Amino acid sequence: MDVKYDLNSYVRVLKLASTPAWGEFSQIAKIAGAGIFLVGFLGFVIFVVMTLLQGVI
Repeated sequence: MDVKYDLNSYVRVLKLASTPAWGEFSQIAKIAGAGIFLVGFLGFVIFVVMTLLQGVI
């Protein structure tokens, strides 16, 4: 493991990285929130369907 090479690589990446603008950040946050909501809603629908199916069987 070459520590000096690794540190140089990390520094190079950090120099290229930049803080996103507020509009870009809010758009990413909205998309991530919608994805979390969609996965949760899908899990809830599966839970309700499985509960109803157990009541029938």
